[in-house]
Amino acid sequence: MKRAVVLLSGGLDSTTTLATAIAEGYETYALSFEYGQRHKIEIGAARRIARALGAKEHRVAKIDMRIFGGSALTGDVDVPKKRPAKEIAEGIPVTYVPARNTIFLSYALALAETIGARDIFIGANAIDYSGYPDCRPEFIAAFETLANLATKAGVEGARFRIHAPLIKLSKAEIIRKALELDVDLALTHSCYDPTPDGVACGECDSCLLRLKGFREAALEDPVRYANK
Repeated sequence: MKRAVVLLSGGLDSTTTLATAIAEGYETYALSFEYGQRHKIEIGAARRIARALGAKEHRVAKIDMRIFGGSALTGDVDVPKKRPAKEIAEGIPVTYVPARNTIFLSYALALAETIGARDIFIGANAIDYSGYPDCRPEFIAAFETLANLATKAGVEGARFRIHAPLIKLSKAEIIRKALELDVDLALTHSCYDPTPDGVACGECDSCLLRLKGFREAALEDPVRYANK
């Protein structure tokens, strides 16, 4: 069976990506990160999802991106709340973590090379997202080029492929795809600033984009929200 490394945060997009890779016949090796994020509760969600979907293996890499700061997710900066859709769609918000996807994909590449996988899946999305530059198709293509230049396997003729199956889907389309793949969306966690007991705030950009997707899909979000 062909192997793939799948970046798994525990959120809606990465969970649907893992389910997609499994449906396409890959033996999946899920990779999550405890990087000093304020919403580290997502790691528990990732563990449950990897187990529920049947990933071959799930690893959690511990790195500390708080040493860089520069983000509301890793530093002492408030997470924006209740922003209108137009504002969310413009500019790069303070929840952007510098070079995060570059770092995560580099770890995934190292794992892929080690286990003999040639495929890496990431749940990047460039439609309903918060303007992150490392979620664009240009970035995915550039990293694939890097992967094939910077590795022993690539130099010796193996070709790595970076898959971003959700890159051009709206959040509503991602939700529908997840349900087609029989994903239990109640297991997922998207909130950037959950309550101490893990309930989603319902007001950060990530919550608002998720809720918008469910509304547009004419479905009820199964997760709990503090403001509902």
